[in-house]
Amino acid sequence: MYIGISKECYFLIELLHRHTNINREHILLCLKKIRLNSTFSELEDNFGISLSYASKLFLRNLPIISSFLKPFIVNLDKNLIKRNLPIAFRHNYHNVSCIIDCLEIDIQKPSKALHQALTWSEYKKGNTVKYLISCTPNGLVNYVSQGFGGRASDVTIVENCNFLDGLQQGTCILADRGFKHLEQILHEKGIKLLRPPSVNAGAMLSKTEVRQTKIIASLRIHIERVIRRVREFHMLKQHSVINTNICRVLDHVIIIACALINLQDSLIK
Repeated sequence: MYIGISKECYFLIELLHRHTNINREHILLCLKKIRLNSTFSELEDNFGISLSYASKLFLRNLPIISSFLKPFIVNLDKNLIKRNLPIAFRHNYHNVSCIIDCLEIDIQKPSKALHQALTWSEYKKGNTVKYLISCTPNGLVNYVSQGFGGRASDVTIVENCNFLDGLQQGTCILADRGFKHLEQILHEKGIKLLRPPSVNAGAMLSKTEVRQTKIIASLRIHIERVIRRVREFHMLKQHSVINTNICRVLDHVIIIACALINLQDSLIK
């Protein structure tokens, strides 16, 4: 509830302390800040330290904790994924190795006009940082990109992060309609993109296309559930606006959140 780690995985705090030499209380401070988005004033009272020291500890220790937890976000082999495929995928979608979507985090309006323009999201009607998240069909996070300005399109993010470098030939990716213009790039790399059929203005979908759209939507729900788990970390919650000073460590925050999600109970029962 307070730090995003279950009782069964609480030994992780001791491992973190042993491998990073960060004080246990300081690890708990960082995790509590991410999980509950407590203000530094609250952390000052809870941990008996000054407000400025709480802020300093958070910003200094977060990259170290992130580098320790990053190995929990594993890019699995497609054959291993296929062996553990949920039943819903096994008939027609057994080649699917990952499901992708983008996540937007609201941030404070930057002071510089250029940064305001780069982070403006037309979809959210505010300044955001955008991440590409990928999960396996059984709900395990296997990739999270670095942050991009909210202005960047989904396709631009896929092209400019190193997501495609980690994919094997013959891989099949499940995505929504927003990734339409990605098909040509993926085809050249020997990767297949599976998405709902495009809807043309004034045209109706055929019965087959409607059925296909419903099936793909029911399978894509796993990435939506992963993102919902990410949002359970209150710092990454909808409409919890990230302070400008913390934006520089936001990449580390999302890595920690995704790593801890992978240690939670499986999404597929």
